[in-house]
Amino acid sequence: MRRRILLAILLVLTVTACALGLPLGYTALQVVESVTREDLAGRAAQIATTLDDELADRRELDLARVELAVPPGGQLVVTLPGRPALTFGPEPPTDRVTEEIPLVQQGRVALSVSAAPMRTRQAQVAALVALVVVLTVGVGTVVATVTAGRLARPLRHVADRASRLGAGDFRLDGTRHGVPELDMVSAALDTSATALAELVQRERELVGDVSHQLRSRLTALQLRLEALTDAPDDDTRAEAGEALAAAERLAEVLDELLAAAREARAGDAQPIDLGSELTAIAGEWRAPLRAAGRALRLRIGDGLHARATPARLREAIGVLLDNARQHGSGPITLSAREGNDTVLIEVSDTGAGVPDELAAHIFDRGVSGAGSTGLGLALARALVESDGGRLELSVARPATFTVFLPVPRVGDVHGIRWPSERSPR
Repeated sequence: MRRRILLAILLVLTVTACALGLPLGYTALQVVESVTREDLAGRAAQIATTLDDELADRRELDLARVELAVPPGGQLVVTLPGRPALTFGPEPPTDRVTEEIPLVQQGRVALSVSAAPMRTRQAQVAALVALVVVLTVGVGTVVATVTAGRLARPLRHVADRASRLGAGDFRLDGTRHGVPELDMVSAALDTSATALAELVQRERELVGDVSHQLRSRLTALQLRLEALTDAPDDDTRAEAGEALAAAERLAEVLDELLAAAREARAGDAQPIDLGSELTAIAGEWRAPLRAAGRALRLRIGDGLHARATPARLREAIGVLLDNARQHGSGPITLSAREGNDTVLIEVSDTGAGVPDELAAHIFDRGVSGAGSTGLGLALARALVESDGGRLELSVARPATFTVFLPVPRVGDVHGIRWPSERSPR
């Protein structure tokens, strides 16, 4: 993009410079020649006036009287009818400039000089015009480079923002570039990010509600059917047994559908190196936290890998760090360690923590302890669960949030030797 913008600006600049420089150079050459000829013609007219006066007084022509009017190195030739031509000065070379003026008393005055000085001045003027054109193109190139960079950087930023949004990173980005059209696109992406975040949260809530309601109804149905299997009537017991078996099969189908839905949502999850991923996230958040007077400590075990979507993980950890920045105090610690078949990522601070009345509902949509939207933690939990993990408030005071992520399966990451299992499954 930057290269295309730069080439387009340079092409327009070069065409404009040539369109203006060529006529300017030609005009400058003509002006130099015109000035030389006008000076020569003026001298010849002055000489002709003097000679006309001598002829009118019937005096013998003496070219020495007009010597001062002849330019250095020039030649004066006076031609009169019936008389030999009178010459003053050396003969100039073949490349010469000549101006002739007629005499009133018949005859002509021809004044010639070498064209070399005029050619030299023309070359100097042409070089000056060429230098101006080159300087114009050079300055234009600098301006084009700056302009192309100024346009390309916002375009790359907007493209990257759209790519992260498509990957599930719904964080708002307040960066604006001073270009109205690009700022409108950025604002539209922020609006879309908010709408998608709410959509994901509503989807998670709907799936959870439907799953809970169906399981509750199925459990109640199974209990009633189990009671009917003890009925004294043989037909009733048989029918109840078959109905109970059908209810159990329905429960299994429900479990399979929910598992398939979780697998589909976690389809983008991939084995990632938590060391590099969390280091990058910490690097992104150090400046905002430092501006708020907070320090960020990073504690990561060696060789930790987990299955997650990088964009979703960045979003979820970013929500937790921002939550600690807004509601906590003291240094913030981002740590990762190995658990039992999981990898644990913890975000904690040394603040007052979460009040008891709020702890049970901290992940509910719309619940906030400081007047915020109450969407961040709910969204973070939804994103973590979309990758097959969990997000919990493990310690209320001081607040410690823990992300539980599944470890990669053997063979998911090539080139890594996985430890043998400690016990058979």
